[in-house]
Amino acid sequence: MNQYPTTIAPIPIRDLSSLEDEITELAAHINAATFRLLTLIREYDERQGWGGGGLKSCAHWLNWKCGINLGAAREKVRVAHALKDLPQISAALRNGRISFSKVRAMTRVATAQNEDYLLMIADHGTAAHVERLVCQYRRVQRNEALERDNQLHALREFNWYIDGDGSYVLKGRLSPEQGARVVQALDVAMGTLHEEQRNSAENVSAETPVAAKRADALERIADTFWGQGGSKDSATIKGGDRCTLHLHTDISTLREDGDGAESELADGGHVSAETSRRLACDCGVVRWREDANGTALDIGRRTRSIPPAIRRALERRDGGCRFPGCTARHHVDAHHIQHWADGGETRLDNLLLLCRHHHRLVHEGGYSLALESNEPVFTAPNGKLIPQGPDTRFSGNVFALATASQQEQINIDATTLVPLWYGDKMDDGMAVDGLLRRE
Repeated sequence: MNQYPTTIAPIPIRDLSSLEDEITELAAHINAATFRLLTLIREYDERQGWGGGGLKSCAHWLNWKCGINLGAAREKVRVAHALKDLPQISAALRNGRISFSKVRAMTRVATAQNEDYLLMIADHGTAAHVERLVCQYRRVQRNEALERDNQLHALREFNWYIDGDGSYVLKGRLSPEQGARVVQALDVAMGTLHEEQRNSAENVSAETPVAAKRADALERIADTFWGQGGSKDSATIKGGDRCTLHLHTDISTLREDGDGAESELADGGHVSAETSRRLACDCGVVRWREDANGTALDIGRRTRSIPPAIRRALERRDGGCRFPGCTARHHVDAHHIQHWADGGETRLDNLLLLCRHHHRLVHEGGYSLALESNEPVFTAPNGKLIPQGPDTRFSGNVFALATASQQEQINIDATTLVPLWYGDKMDDGMAVDGLLRRE
């Protein structure tokens, strides 16, 4: 006997017109919610709420806690800060009238003088129209700057000197082409394509100043040069070597309970004992004995603190920096959980990959690291444990979006978001000319 029904009740087909209205209305509610999200992101970033967990920026926090792609997260942070000085564009997004795609494009060039014109284009066109206008407008600006760039080319120069404390002081003037290449390389090395947020006075939870991040980026560019054929010995550069820094130290300095003496760089600079421990985590080591006058008595062979085979296995296991929330996969150091100077073995269960930023936090920044059940546990300087994963939180629903908009007296319906475009072709020259007249 057949246990299953022979007929199935037909699924009612929704009216296409009502389905379309529901989609456009919901999209407008999402735009309004996006404005609220960006407002919260800007406040969170300005108050540096993400700084206490060892993360590099608010974008990295969004990537970790909200599951937003790092590039998209950086754009959200950039747009969030840009909207602060653009009241008309902010109001349009708040009311669900324009999409985030249009706002993202407009904020690249928007000012108090031209935001009304950009909004007019956004209201009457698609996101593609806005993107094309912004792209062509920026191209016109570049053409006008060409003559000035040629004049500056003859003034290019670059100099440096070593200051009294051993630090390097660099000063230069680059031609526009050279400067653009260097700045682009710095941006890539910093992992960002936009200007970082303003920084308050430095403290334990504050973000690293932008100028310091650029200095770190310049060092990473040098690492790339050394690791990709910048030296005749580049084929031998592996793991933490990158380039050769000659650091003169002794075992008592490298031990955790050592004398705390500074180590000396070959050019005369000095670094602290803890910085010496960090540099020695993943490096090449030459051991020698010398007399009281500093004359070498016996010089041993150069060895690696981490053999290549173990380094390869470590990279395969960790895949990048193991600090919670960090996505860095390149320019990572192999960190000895128990330093080899303190008797720690160079084995996989005593090693962990950390990016340069987090390796410094563990050594010089007051963060601690321990293994519990073969899993790393990080603790902030204030004793707070850093969680290994994002919080799981209720994300709301369609009704919550509509209710929030009503509470803020934002009237959204199916026509709020639909642009006033009837399929006609945009006159690019006229559009760009109108934007230029706003300058």
